[in-house]
Parts: sequence; C-alpha cells; structure tokens
Amino acid sequence: MFKTLKNALKTPDVRKKILYTLLLIVIFRLGCFITIPGVDTFALNETMNSATNGMAGLIDMISGGAFSRLSIFAMSISPYITASIVIQLLALVIPALERLTKEGGEEGRAKLNRYTKLLTVLLALIEGIGIYLSYRSTGIFIGDGFVTGFTVVISLMAGTALLMWLGEQITTKGIGNGISMIIFVGIISGLPGAVTMIWDLIMGTGAFSTTGLLTSLGIIIGAILLIAGVVFVQQAERRIPVQYAKKVVGRKMVGAQNTHIPLKLAMAGVMPIIFASSFMTFPAMIIQMFIPDIATQTGFWATIYNFSIATSSSNVAVGYTIANAIVYLLLILGFTFFYTYATFNPAEVSNNIKRNGGFIPGIRAGKPTTEYLSSVMSKLLWFGGLFLAIIAILPMLVRFIPNVNLAFGGTSILIVVGVAIETMQQLESQLVMRHYKGFLE
Repeated sequence: MFKTLKNALKTPDVRKKILYTLLLIVIFRLGCFITIPGVDTFALNETMNSATNGMAGLIDMISGGAFSRLSIFAMSISPYITASIVIQLLALVIPALERLTKEGGEEGRAKLNRYTKLLTVLLALIEGIGIYLSYRSTGIFIGDGFVTGFTVVISLMAGTALLMWLGEQITTKGIGNGISMIIFVGIISGLPGAVTMIWDLIMGTGAFSTTGLLTSLGIIIGAILLIAGVVFVQQAERRIPVQYAKKVVGRKMVGAQNTHIPLKLAMAGVMPIIFASSFMTFPAMIIQMFIPDIATQTGFWATIYNFSIATSSSNVAVGYTIANAIVYLLLILGFTFFYTYATFNPAEVSNNIKRNGGFIPGIRAGKPTTEYLSSVMSKLLWFGGLFLAIIAILPMLVRFIPNVNLAFGGTSILIVVGVAIETMQQLESQLVMRHYKGFLE
C-alpha cells in the first residue's frame, strides 16, 4: 500500500488527481463548520448536548459532525444515497428503468443519474422541512416565521447539492468514487474523538487506571480483528469454474476457454445494513416530526420511539436494545437475500452460459446449472448475512461498557474499509495504465 502511494506521488498526473481530491475534501470539511443562517449557536450547543439524538446518530457520523453543528452540510449526502437506492429498487419493477440500466449504455446511465439528482433534490426538500419542524420548538432558530424556515430549508438543500457536485468532481477529475470519498472522510473525522476517549479511559480523572488500560486494549484489539474480518469477507470469493467448448466465429475456430464466475461472500456490500438501518430509524423520524419532545415522554409512541432509536443510541433501556438487535439482525438477513437476488439472477446467468456454449464441469446446462448456482449463493448469503448482522449489532452491545462511546459502528467500518480498498485499487490501475502508456511511447 505504501509503495503504491509512493509511486502515485512520483507520477505527475496521478499526483495532480490526489491533490485535487484533497482540495475538495478540505472544502467539504470547512463547510461542516459553517452553521446555516438563522441559528442561535448557543442554544444549538445546549440542545445538541442535552437532547437524545439517536435517530440522527448515523447522519451525524457520516457527515463528520455537521449535523450536530447544523451546518450547511448537515444532511450530508444521505438524500443522494436514499435516491440512489430508490432508483435501483424502481429499476426492478419498472421496465423502462430496467432497460436503461441494462441496455441504455452511456446515455442510459446519464438519464438514470439525472433522475437520481431530481429525486435527491425532492428528498432533500422533505428532509430539510423535517429537520426544521423537529427543532423549531427547541428555540435554536432566531425567529419562527416563514422567512426563517425558508432560509433553513434552502440552506440545507444547497449544502446537499454542493456535496453532490463535489462528489462528481472527485469521481471525474480526482481519485476514487466521490460520494464514497465524502462519506469516508466524514466517518474518519471521528478518529480524534476516539483517541481522546481511549486516553480518558486510561488516565481516568487524571490518574492512571489499570481497568481503563485493559478496556482500551480490548477495544483496540477488537477493532483490529473486526477490520481484518471485514477485509477478509470483502475480498473473499467463491470461484465457479466455467468451460466453453470450441466454436466457429466467422471463419476462425475459437478454442476452448476456461474461466470462472466470482461470487463474493458479501455480494450486497453495505446495502443490507443501510436498508435495515433506514427501516428501523424511520418511525423515530416521523414521530419526532409530530411530537418534538417525545424523548421526555412515556406511553405507546414513546415506546416505539425508544425501540426505533436503539439502533444508534445508547440512551435507552437494555430491553429496547436487545429487541431492536433481534429485529435488526432479521432485517439484515432478509435484505441481504433480497438485494443480492435482485442484482444477481442465477437463471439469467445460467441462460447466458448455455447461450455461449459454456457449462460448469459436472453440472448439466440449463435448470441444473440454475439450481447449482442458487444453492452456492444461498450458502454464501447465509454466511455473509450473518457476518454483516454481527458486525452491525456488536457495537450496539459495546455501548453498555461504562465510559465507552464508539466512534465507529458496523456500517461505518464496512464503508471505510470498502472505500479504502476501492481507492487503492484505482490508484494501482492508474499507475498500471500510465506504465503501459509510457512503455508504448
């Protein structure tokens, strides 16, 4: 990895891309500290320090603390992520969108991107209105009229639109996927807080604490093992061998070829956790819009609210967390199967293999191949789904250790590791491409 970075910095074109990416990242981080107009910063600090913001914990973590500061990037890129997911799901049920996805080519991708942006603006408007209505009664806004609300919502929408533009610029002129890079930077910005937390555990109130040292070592070792496990599952794959018989192409006889179908353990990536997390926190978001002080109330709606925020908050009873973890696990497993089979169809793959004169050794073409691929996929998905569920639930249980507030959850670790691996692979491909270009010249 370090050798790749060293070679990248020595290559002028790649170095320019890296510096351009870093410049846009700096702009993103500066924007995280610019509070939107019409906000009383003193009242904001008191509200964010005292209130239970469990349902917004994931957004605040992804945005690098921009949500807790109510900056112009408070919503981060979450409306764009939601819009992308919705477009992907609609492509499964709307034939026109499905054709754009599979047969549209570059023009089809451009249309889908345009639809995603329009939906992002609409979702940003809805989410911005929801944020304003949720915090209007807390007194953090200067004034309570239409102008204040309009200014707050427009500022939040403009921040999301600017982040979309920054992400596109990174993708086209920088290194890595821009949207993923913004999320990556937002998450790792919590590292200093994690280091401070570990230091406080060791030193306690100013004196060395043996218990704190052991707890800190346990957290560090656990984090290393968790990251190693994520890397292993992200990179691991089951290779299904495929053989193609000889055939005539034009006037030439093409010889037999041996290849394979790579089936990854985590084919769905982080999507099942994002789907499950959104599904779990949605009730809390709706309830808080209509009952702003729900966190201090009791009753049926308070129970639903506490159950919903247990995914991302430690300020709830253990019973809520356990019940939430069970439902969360089942949802992650369900979404793992749903999303994988929606993006990888064994019957379609089997037909493509048969159409091109191929076969899996020991398996007959057609229906037996489909059944074999489905059987292999099912085993991989059970393992991958359970792994995703465990790393998503484990940080929820660690919260109950005294004085421990993890900066990283299962979702964030998956995102950070995935983006880091993808970025390094892009750097390597850029170097290889320029190496061959220089050789040919």
